[in-house]
Amino acid sequence: MKLTDFDYHLPEELIAQHPAKERAGSRLLHVDGNTGLITNRQFVDLAALIATNDILVFNDTKVIKARLHGRKESGGRAEVLVERVLADGKSALAHVRASKSPKPGSRLMIADGIVATMTARVDDLFELHFDGGPGVHEILNRYGEVPLPPYITHLADSDDERRYQTVYARHAGSVAAPTAGLHFDEAMLETLRAKGVALAYVTLHVGAGTFQPVRDNDISKHVMHSEWYQVPTETVATIIRAKAAGGRVIAVGTTSMRTLEAASRNGGLQAETAETRIMITPGYTFRTVERLITNFHLPKSTLMMLVSAFAGTENIQRAYAHAVVARYRFFSYGDAMLLERRA
Repeated sequence: MKLTDFDYHLPEELIAQHPAKERAGSRLLHVDGNTGLITNRQFVDLAALIATNDILVFNDTKVIKARLHGRKESGGRAEVLVERVLADGKSALAHVRASKSPKPGSRLMIADGIVATMTARVDDLFELHFDGGPGVHEILNRYGEVPLPPYITHLADSDDERRYQTVYARHAGSVAAPTAGLHFDEAMLETLRAKGVALAYVTLHVGAGTFQPVRDNDISKHVMHSEWYQVPTETVATIIRAKAAGGRVIAVGTTSMRTLEAASRNGGLQAETAETRIMITPGYTFRTVERLITNFHLPKSTLMMLVSAFAGTENIQRAYAHAVVARYRFFSYGDAMLLERRA
């Protein structure tokens, strides 16, 4: 398939710039991948669409304040977007935006005497070592900004710090939110628990590469960015119990989906900590996930390919065309979809 197979027309005014007033106040488009049936719902209807034996799997990663502003030694401005904090806690892999790309040994002045020295180039990222201050996580907490996606045009504020984070986030490391989870509030989670629905967690630290465009019309040439993930033993056991009782595995977001499928690459789901570059396109055989809760994705993106593989390309094209006409809100702060896997 070609990149153009995953395109659609989106009026700019449908790109949500702010979240709904309440987390669970969004709309929900229900798409059956087998019948092709498309139904308009509200997100609060979700509990009624999930059976007691089903299991929801969430990504409990936490968004870090990954964007830093600084200056080069020459005085020119520079922007740093930390992709990953390295094991020593004083170094990070980052994207650097400046008039010229930094060379090894060049220094960026951040704040309060903190200096980031470029030590190496790693593919399209820069390895930076931070001197003159605490560890990278503390530097980000003090001086960083929430790294809102490029299609959100306002500067991040205190409301974004709260709402561009799931209520169950606990493992810091992402530079982008697992946005399907933003719709869940504590009341919704309690309703699901009271119904007997199992809740389980994986962790995948979302990198800035999630916004990387696919540049070749031949999608087989695209190389996915690497992301760290962890599937706990307890989560695997809970999924096995749910499936044995006739329940379905529902991934909350494409990051949970990619984590579960990456950990199922040898057939059965395995508890593990690893890196993945998994790219799911039409023709992929799903091994674990049977339903998917997700937001609407950018045209010609790898996530459009993923949902097309899951629910069927024609079904997704019809659903997105319907969502545009029905004035759904798109992308990170937008409305949600519930997709049933195509057999």
